Amino acid sequence: MSKKLGLALGGGGARGVVHIGFLKALEEEGIKPYCISGTSMGAVVGGCYASGMPIDKIRDIVLSLKTMDIVDIDAMPFTRLSLLRSKKLQKLFLKHVGDVQFSDLKIPFTCTAVDLYSQKLYIFREGSLAKGIQASACIPGVFRPVEHEDMLLIDGGILCRVPVRETKELGADVVVAVDAIKNTSYPVDKIPNLISMLVRVFNILDNELVRRQRAEADYPCDLLLEPEMEGVTQFAVKNLDKAYEDGYKLGKDNIDAIRALIED
Repeated sequence: MSKKLGLALGGGGARGVVHIGFLKALEEEGIKPYCISGTSMGAVVGGCYASGMPIDKIRDIVLSLKTMDIVDIDAMPFTRLSLLRSKKLQKLFLKHVGDVQFSDLKIPFTCTAVDLYSQKLYIFREGSLAKGIQASACIPGVFRPVEHEDMLLIDGGILCRVPVRETKELGADVVVAVDAIKNTSYPVDKIPNLISMLVRVFNILDNELVRRQRAEADYPCDLLLEPEMEGVTQFAVKNLDKAYEDGYKLGKDNIDAIRALIED
């Protein structure tokens, strides 16, 4: 009997499209995950896949996205917590996910978000899938935080870039993690503007947090995959087809390693 495979799909904005190609490769090889946990774009892809949406449909939806499909400018961003409204994003999730609940999913799935009030990680395990995905992918300052119960939720990647422990907690025997933003740890030649500087500061803090988490003795990751995706950035809706192809290649290149982990 094969061991239960869990996939931890990390954040990464546009680079998170790599997860779609990765899942496509696994599917072609007859490998189906027992469970999935996702953060940010990993939550979008993982949640849709767990709902039973065909991987080719997920690919077609994401690769056809244009900037204006999600950009909904707020006229008063400095008093409303974000540069953009979240109405377009919310409608996008509801259109494709509908009123699916976590309890309806074909594959056990969780996704992460961060509560601004308590500063704690929150795990969506029940309720509306669309709301969970929206909260997990709510980039702070860009999209309006999501109100849920007594919390104000933003992107789970703030505290949990790749939800490895959360995948293990779903019952996985083997955890394979895909980190789409290894590139943020690389040196750069210039910081051209204020936004670039702020992003760089966040990346420094994020990479240090990730380094410490992975250094913990009980970090439950059996295989960590970090695709390069040269030329694909987090915040630009372009080169998405390259991210997909790189994810597909990542899956194919690591099929033997994954099989070795899950087969007795």
